[in-house]
Amino acid sequence: MSLHDLAKTIAARTGADPDTSWTARLLSTPDKAAEKFGEEAVEAIIEATKGDTARLTSEAADVIYHLLVMCAAHGVTLDDIESELARRTAQSGIAEKASR
Repeated sequence: MSLHDLAKTIAARTGADPDTSWTARLLSTPDKAAEKFGEEAVEAIIEATKGDTARLTSEAADVIYHLLVMCAAHGVTLDDIESELARRTAQSGIAEKASR
């Protein structure tokens, strides 16, 4: 599944029954979506420090899913994120960081 496929699936869950869809439940509670993203990010960090690439891969997938859900819950799309990344490629990483 591509990131675009995942983003489309997440968007399709908007308005679905939160009792039957985990994604719909997270989309209906943006604070919970943010909390879950944070939990998954911490789990990915822990796996990165352990050196288990299979577990890190699994946690990274969870992080990406929960990041896209959190963003969708706040009206930010994958296209928005890609546009921001494209904007940043026009300058060096050091210059971009200094501009924030």
